[in-house]
Amino acid sequence: MNALYDLPAPAKLNLFLHITGRRPDGYHLLQSAFMLIDWCDTLHVELRRDGGLSREDLGPALPPDDLVLRAARALQQSSGTPLGAHIGVLKRVPAQAGMGGGSSDAATCLLALNRLWNLHLPLADLARIGLALGADVPFFLGGRNAWVEGIGEQLTPLVLPPARFAVLKPAAGLDTREIFSSPDLHRATEAAIVAVFAAQDGKRIFRFGHNDLQPVAQRLCPQVHQALQRLDAHGLSARMTGSGSAVFAQLPNDSPQGLVDDLSRDLPEGWQYRTCSNLAIHPLSDWAT
Repeated sequence: MNALYDLPAPAKLNLFLHITGRRPDGYHLLQSAFMLIDWCDTLHVELRRDGGLSREDLGPALPPDDLVLRAARALQQSSGTPLGAHIGVLKRVPAQAGMGGGSSDAATCLLALNRLWNLHLPLADLARIGLALGADVPFFLGGRNAWVEGIGEQLTPLVLPPARFAVLKPAAGLDTREIFSSPDLHRATEAAIVAVFAAQDGKRIFRFGHNDLQPVAQRLCPQVHQALQRLDAHGLSARMTGSGSAVFAQLPNDSPQGLVDDLSRDLPEGWQYRTCSNLAIHPLSDWAT
């Protein structure tokens, strides 16, 4: 095997995000439900026998040392393999959106190189490497929608009903550190119970809880407020995902095409809109050994 092409790296939405406390080391304790969606980046991975690692941007330019290269380097060093790779990245998921695009790219890279290099490392080893790269990487490696706790490292698989979502990303992004360091951030939401969440019906499960980061984010980034208003004006119950500037709302099953057209029409410059479906499993979930 010399190459693997058209490898998907799906984004995620945080259905809710509660901050339940703070550890003595400053890390925030959270609860959330992470859901995979079909807004994806694409990776192409080709074998290099000289041990080199290189990246080609097939869409918008990425930082020189992004999570894809860092993931490849970490796996190479951990495994001791003499092999390398050339990685093409077609970036579609926007940055600073709260959708986990970079973490998903890193996870797909780890899964692909584990196969391309014939390493046969178990998922637990890949997750350990991934966690050092970012708190969301183990989720994407796990391949399932998940109830998330702790500082993001405790994952419980979830089964969610199929649904469609309006996802709107303003041009402006958000700095995660600035949100979490705000003195206005609410850090004492009462802990929820996964069984209570899972027992919600198909409509209420996607409106469970709230995002504790949203009030601070709206003050820091007026475009977040504008994006929420745009969805709310069409009768949708919108909220922010994660710690980024993207917002989303569930679309009714019988939503007319005209609603979708209205949501995507006359967007301000630099804004992005997608109608997305959720995924039951990661497309590469069977690649984890």
